Amino acid sequence: MAIKSDISESRTPADIVKTLRSGIGPVSEEVIEEIQARIPEYARPSDEIYIKVVRMAVEQAIEGFLDRIESPDAPWDPEPFRMIGKGEAAEGRNLEPLQAAMRLGARVGWRRLTEIAGPLGLSPRSLCELGEAVFVHLDRLADAAAEGYDQARAHEAGEMERRRARLLDLLLSQPPASPDAIADLAKAAAWRLPRTVACVALDDQHGACRVPPLPPDVLAGPGRPLPCLLVPDPAGPGQGQMLEHALRGQRAAIGPAVPLDAAATSLRWAGEALDLSRRGVLPRGLLRCEDHLATLVVFKDEELVSALAEVRLAPLAHLRPTQQDRLAETLLAWLRHGRGAGEVAAKLHVHPQTVRYRLRQLEELYGDQLADPDIRFELEIALRARQAAMSDR
Repeated sequence: MAIKSDISESRTPADIVKTLRSGIGPVSEEVIEEIQARIPEYARPSDEIYIKVVRMAVEQAIEGFLDRIESPDAPWDPEPFRMIGKGEAAEGRNLEPLQAAMRLGARVGWRRLTEIAGPLGLSPRSLCELGEAVFVHLDRLADAAAEGYDQARAHEAGEMERRRARLLDLLLSQPPASPDAIADLAKAAAWRLPRTVACVALDDQHGACRVPPLPPDVLAGPGRPLPCLLVPDPAGPGQGQMLEHALRGQRAAIGPAVPLDAAATSLRWAGEALDLSRRGVLPRGLLRCEDHLATLVVFKDEELVSALAEVRLAPLAHLRPTQQDRLAETLLAWLRHGRGAGEVAAKLHVHPQTVRYRLRQLEELYGDQLADPDIRFELEIALRARQAAMSDR
């Protein structure tokens, strides 16, 4: 917003600016004293460098105002006050102390400038225009400082994000990076080194992995070949509920809790669980590897699983493909969800009588084998493998 040119249009005498400039020194000193006395963040009487910066900012603000009064259409350089805003960000403050200091400075400066200009006999209209120009100029300075502050914060956030991404790369590297390198980068990324971590593999089948809002101590790698999260102290208070809430509705797998230097192992198991979920071997949604260790161990050797399936599914081999599919689906539901026909029928969305008929067929095909818990375990593995193979087609 440009400063209004009403003062020049009202033909204010040219020597007003000269007179006002002659009093800049005392006015600047009074503004500085007021700011340091009333704004605690700027009370640094022993810090000569800081006092010099404050003085320079005050003098530039006053001189800039007079320049605008003298030449309303002259170009204005906002960079000095952008730098002041960046300095506030570097100090770790928000903009409230700076804005309060600028408002205070404007009031003190306006009061003293009117006293200096008083003997010149300015009209009430000219004094009003001068006052309006002060506060328009204040808005310009505040906007420039806010712009610099936002730029610095954005840069800081981007730099911190890059450090955290690099830290995640180090933690998941194979072979593991040196503990010293990890500790140094963790310090730079403001990340506390935990004793244990768990990695979460995120589904990215559609090429747009969505990372939900997460606590700042969770490292996120949505752009990695396997998009993932690294969760510190996964057994800590509230961590499990946090993940369940954040990942609700997504397909994801939580790896086992491991020491920090084994983070890549947790991610590997989580990735394998996620793959088995995509193939239908494990259920959809949020998986915990700890709940499916037997399946993960068995499916590490799929050739062995295929050999097991050939043996355990042999009684179905002579049936038509459609019969095989119906009986295999029924047997898997029976093994997974209970022995009652009603419960199995509800899972398969068929009539209980249909389930009873199929179960009688299975009893004829398998005989006493279905009473053996080891065979039932092997049958479930074989049927899950069959289901996965059909999903892959």
